Amino acid sequence: MNLFSEIRAVVVDNLNAMVADGTLPEGLSFDNVAVEPPRDPAHGDMATNAAMVLAKPAGMKPRGIADTLSVRLAEDGRVETAEVAGPGFLNLRLSPSVWQGIVKASLVDGDAFGRSDLGQGRKVNVEYVSANPTGPLHVGHTRGAVFGDALASLLDYAGYDVTREYYINDGGAQVDVLARSVYLRYLEAHGQDVAFEDGTYPGDYLIAVGEALKDKVGDAYIDKGEQFWLSEVREFATEAMLKLIRADLASLGVEMDVFYSEKSLYGTGKIEAALAALTEKGLIYEGVLEPPKGKKPDDWEPREQTLFKSTEHGDDVDRPVKKSDGAWTYFAPDIAYHYDKVTRGFDELIDVFGADHGGYVKRMKAAVSALSAGQVPLDVKLTQLVKLWKDGQPFKMSKRAGTFVTLRDVVDLVGPDVTRFVMLTRKNDAPLDFDFDKVLDQSKDNPVFYVQYAHARVCSVLRKAAEAGIDVSDATLAAADLSKLDHEAELALAKKLAEWPRQVEIAARTHEPHRIAFFLYDLASEFHGLYHLGKSESGLRALQEDDPATSQAKIALIRAVAVVISAGLGILGVTPVEEMR
Repeated sequence: MNLFSEIRAVVVDNLNAMVADGTLPEGLSFDNVAVEPPRDPAHGDMATNAAMVLAKPAGMKPRGIADTLSVRLAEDGRVETAEVAGPGFLNLRLSPSVWQGIVKASLVDGDAFGRSDLGQGRKVNVEYVSANPTGPLHVGHTRGAVFGDALASLLDYAGYDVTREYYINDGGAQVDVLARSVYLRYLEAHGQDVAFEDGTYPGDYLIAVGEALKDKVGDAYIDKGEQFWLSEVREFATEAMLKLIRADLASLGVEMDVFYSEKSLYGTGKIEAALAALTEKGLIYEGVLEPPKGKKPDDWEPREQTLFKSTEHGDDVDRPVKKSDGAWTYFAPDIAYHYDKVTRGFDELIDVFGADHGGYVKRMKAAVSALSAGQVPLDVKLTQLVKLWKDGQPFKMSKRAGTFVTLRDVVDLVGPDVTRFVMLTRKNDAPLDFDFDKVLDQSKDNPVFYVQYAHARVCSVLRKAAEAGIDVSDATLAAADLSKLDHEAELALAKKLAEWPRQVEIAARTHEPHRIAFFLYDLASEFHGLYHLGKSESGLRALQEDDPATSQAKIALIRAVAVVISAGLGILGVTPVEEMR
C-alpha cells in the first residue's frame, strides 16, 4: 500500500477529468506529476506539482490549474483540505482515518507492507566484493559487501529477480604470487627459514595453508623448480583462499548465488566470442592511441594495438583489448565477463567497485552498451574508503593479514549487525568513519542502537500487555478501534509509517540502500518521541489502565512501527532485537 501513489492516482484521475471537460487541453503528459511530502510539514501532509509542470504545455497559468484541481480534490473523502500555495503548488491535508488506515494496513500486510512490484520480475545481476583470492577480505571489501548485499535485498523487496554474484579474479599474475607465498609457508612448515620478498604475501593466514599443503604432498616439492609445483600450488592456494573468503562473507551474513571464475574465460573461446561480437558491430580496429594526457612518460612510444571504439558508447578514449605482443589486456576478460552476463539474460547489471576503480566506469558502461545494443543498462556504484578509529586513534593493522585490517577483525569486535548498519549510515560514495567506541555506545547518537532500541521497546510493551491479559495478536490489533488514535503525535507517527513504501521505491530506483537506514532512524526518532511524551501525558501511553480497547489501538500503532523496522532491518541484513542487553 503506497499511499503517495494512491493519492497521485487521484490527482491524475482528476486531471484526466479536466481534460475531458475541456478545462485542460488534450495531449498532455502527466509523467512528471508528483505527489510528495512537503518540505515543511506545517504546509500539509502531501504536495503536488501538477499545476506547475502542466502550465507551460497547457498554455495556462499554474494558479488557474491549481485552483480548479483543488476544488476537485477536496471532493475526495480522504482529502480534508486542498490549498493552493505560491504560484501554483497544491498542499493537501488528509483525514485522520487515512493515517489510521495505514496502521491497519501494516498489521494486515505484515512483511508485505512496503513491498513493491516496481521491478516487475526484471532480472538484475548485482556483482559485489569480487576481491582477488589472495587473502582475507579487508575493511574496504566489508563496505562493498554490505552495500552490495543490502542493495540486492532492497531490489528483491521491490520486485526484482536478483542474482548475487562474486567475480573471482583468479586469472592474473596475483595468483602466481599467492602460490609462491604459500610455497614459502610450505617450506617453513618443513622447518626451513624463509624470507618474504617484496611482492609476496607475508600474512599469518597463509601459515595454515602451507601446513595443509605439506600434509597433502609431503616433501614432494622440496628443492624443486616452479615448473614442478606452481600450477598445482596455485590451484590449491586459490581454493584455500576462496574457502576463507566464503567464511568471511558468512560471518557478515552474506551469501552469494554465483561465484564466477575469471580463469574460466581463458582458453574457452569466451574472450574471443565477446570481441567477435564487437567486431561484427564495427567496434574493433587496429590503431595507435594518443600519448597519456599531461607529461608524456619517458618510455612511451606509439604502438599499434587492437582497440575497442568505446568512444562511440560514451567513453573518453578508445581502449586497448590486446597488447602489441598479442596478449590480452586486463580489459578484455572484463568485456567477456560482462558479455556473459548479457547473454545470461539479465535485464540490468549493477557492479559495486571500490573507489580506486573510478577510472574503469566509463569503459565498462561503453562495453555493456555496445554488447547489448544499448538494451541492458549497467550501473556502477563506487564505495569510498572506510577509516577505522578506536580509543580516539586510527585502528592498527592486523597481524594476521600482514598489511590491513580484515573483515573478520571488524565483525569480531562489534558483530555483524552493527557492522552492517553502520556501513550503511553514509551514501556509498561518501567516506565513512567507523569508530569502534561510538558504534557500541548506547545513545541516540548511535543509529543502530537507536533503531534496535525502538524495536525492543515495542516488544517490551507487547510482553507487558500480554501479561495483563490483552490480546496483542496482529489480527486483533488490526481490528481495534483505531479512531482512538487522534493525538497529533500519534498521527505524526502514522504519517511516518505511510512514507515507508515510498522510501522503498525511491531507494530501489536510485540504488541507494542507505536511504533505508536513514528512514529507520527517523521512524525510531518519531517513535521514541511519542514514547517519552507518554511519560508526561498519560493518555498517550500504550497501556491504558482498565481500558483494553484503547490499549489495543495504541499498541496497534507501535506494533506497526515494529513491523516496518523489522522489514527495514531485514533489507539491511540486520536482525531486529527483542531485548536490549
